[in-house]
Amino acid sequence: MTTIRVLIADDQMMVRQGFTVLLNAEPGIEVVGQAVDGLDAVAKTAELAPDVVLMDIRMPELGGIEATRRITAPAEAAAKVLVLTTFDLDEYVYEALRAGASGFLLKDASAEDLARAVRVVAAGDALLSPNITKRLISEFSRMTGAPRAPLKERVGSLTERETEVLSLVAQGLSNAEIAARLVVAEQTVKTHVSRILVKLGLRDRTQAAVFAYETGLVRPAGY
Repeated sequence: MTTIRVLIADDQMMVRQGFTVLLNAEPGIEVVGQAVDGLDAVAKTAELAPDVVLMDIRMPELGGIEATRRITAPAEAAAKVLVLTTFDLDEYVYEALRAGASGFLLKDASAEDLARAVRVVAAGDALLSPNITKRLISEFSRMTGAPRAPLKERVGSLTERETEVLSLVAQGLSNAEIAARLVVAEQTVKTHVSRILVKLGLRDRTQAAVFAYETGLVRPAGY
């Protein structure tokens, strides 16, 4: 079993220690370091090469959003960022997703949810349940305004079927659900998703969903 390496970035020592204890008790997960602020998180990510960074949004020196942007910006970036927040629709969460975060997690999440979130993000899969995904991304898109032309042009590189799959990913459907909807094999859907991510230069399904809403490919209900 491959061990998932985790870095915890939070300016509150009790939060860092609490998450460290919870995650180190989980099989296949190891906390390799802690960071006290955003600058520390960027430096520790470069030094320790974690698979997943648990990132608090509000920290001194450098906030979690800018730290997320710096960690995920390089083309060779491997670490996935999981944003920690105290509110399930915190406005900063949307900025974090746009900055490159792969998902978000409430700070009061159970040990089971915490471990699951780390595993899902490390695998590059969708972190959020379909209902939460739709609510979160819909709210996000309402805040972003009109679709940006350069992004819309990038959709043109997709085939008709890939565009269809991207639309369903943005609606929060899993690979199995998409396969059932399109009457194809689940492996075929996985292949489509992989090609979509490569063509659009995206890191995971969360970013693909954000992209679909930002380009106007999918619009929230009532819009």
